[in-house]
Amino acid sequence: MESRGGGAEASGGPRVLVVGGGIAGLGAAQRLCRHPASPHLRVLEATARAGGRIRSERSFGGVVEVGAHWIHGPSQGNPVFQLAARYGLLGERELSEENQLLETGGHVGLPSVCYSSSGACVSLQLVAEMASLFYGLIDQTREFLHSTKTPVPSVGDFLKREIGQLAAGWTEDEDTRKLKLAILNTFLNVECCVSGTHSMDLVALAPFGEYTVLPGLDCTFAGGYQGLTDHLVASLPKDVMVFNKPVKTVHWAGAFQEAASPGETFPVLVECEDGDRLPAHHVIITVPLGFLKERLDTFFVPPLPPDKAEAVKKMGFGTNNKIFLEFEEPFWEPACQHIQLVWEDSSPLQDAAPVLPDTWYRKLIGFLVLPPCGSVHVLCGFIAGLESEFMETLSDEEVLTSLTHVLRKATGNPELPAPKSVLRSRWHSAPYTRGSYSYVAVGSTGDDIDLLAQPLPADSAGAQLQVLFAGEATHRTFYSTTHGALLSGWREADRLAGLWEPQAPRPWPRL
Repeated sequence: MESRGGGAEASGGPRVLVVGGGIAGLGAAQRLCRHPASPHLRVLEATARAGGRIRSERSFGGVVEVGAHWIHGPSQGNPVFQLAARYGLLGERELSEENQLLETGGHVGLPSVCYSSSGACVSLQLVAEMASLFYGLIDQTREFLHSTKTPVPSVGDFLKREIGQLAAGWTEDEDTRKLKLAILNTFLNVECCVSGTHSMDLVALAPFGEYTVLPGLDCTFAGGYQGLTDHLVASLPKDVMVFNKPVKTVHWAGAFQEAASPGETFPVLVECEDGDRLPAHHVIITVPLGFLKERLDTFFVPPLPPDKAEAVKKMGFGTNNKIFLEFEEPFWEPACQHIQLVWEDSSPLQDAAPVLPDTWYRKLIGFLVLPPCGSVHVLCGFIAGLESEFMETLSDEEVLTSLTHVLRKATGNPELPAPKSVLRSRWHSAPYTRGSYSYVAVGSTGDDIDLLAQPLPADSAGAQLQVLFAGEATHRTFYSTTHGALLSGWREADRLAGLWEPQAPRPWPRL
């Protein structure tokens, strides 16, 4: 029987290539491997490891998350949470019904202690008051989703306008008003980390509310997030994953042949950096949007249709990095979980200063205290935007020196021992990633995400599905998340499965 996908597949199982071994690619591959059509499948991963932006490293005597940190919204509607539970990767507290039902609104919790940049302890009551004000405004931004017109283009513009109006009515002394603005500026920088952007001025206001927050108290993996992707890899037949196989060009809308299959033509040919040329019936592209932006002019032949290429250009993709600091002894209290930094004289009402070599660290929002591992004590700092990208260019010694200075000033202890070691992520420099995750930028809308997710050829009513697209940047309501990435991989696997009747697999030539 001829499959609806076209005659080329009727004579054997369809050949499918997945480009990228992150959670979207692995999710698609696992689903396809279980399909009765038994497609012959390869996952081409550019690096030596699977997981993509999920990356757990053994360091400081334990596991640290260089990439994805939390399951956001760990509840029954979250497929990452469900998979993690099925694989036995979560503890009792993470699995408790109480945790799953908690509504956080997607907002970051309050700090255990807050230091100003000059060494004062900031009142936690004042921090809580400013958090309530700030997150109330963030919640208001979601109300513009179905408006025909927004008052300002960006989330940042809206927040600054509202904060300016509120600040005009404050009756405290000048120092307190300045401190309140500095605290709000820290929350603005927290939001930059959450959104993976340099500035909230770059994030479009109207579509901002389309991002969907799931219930549940964000949780982590005691044994590392990568345990999840390791399980996905282990579930695949042993020849499916191909490592150190970067793709150079995806040729589509063609009629490609190979010596091993005389007389058969394939609509897609994937050309690898090492010169291998792999013909296929279907290719699922799961590479990060940052990589697509950089390679847009060369990665597809023929080029992407103009509207799809425009969507790639318009969508936002920024950087959020972590800096881990290891200490001989903790300088924080035993119950401390989160140290916040407030940079005095900073204000959301001022335009951000350019990134200077000696001030990059002012974008740092503070540190999480990682669970102690034996005698090892580690803080994890977060920093987003151009400052974060600049940090990647510095040496470990330069980062250590700067942050030692910051912590000595903030704690008011000039004798504070320097951290004994540093580890950091460098997502902007990573050649196959080029940043952290996507956001809907000013000038783009959720429609651009859907456009990014559309397979090629665009008029595929009569044409076989050739190039399909998955990854967090292709999920309209869960972009920037691991669960959005996983769902997008499943979506494209299901799209392909809709073409097939059960067939016998066709082997690949050896690589």
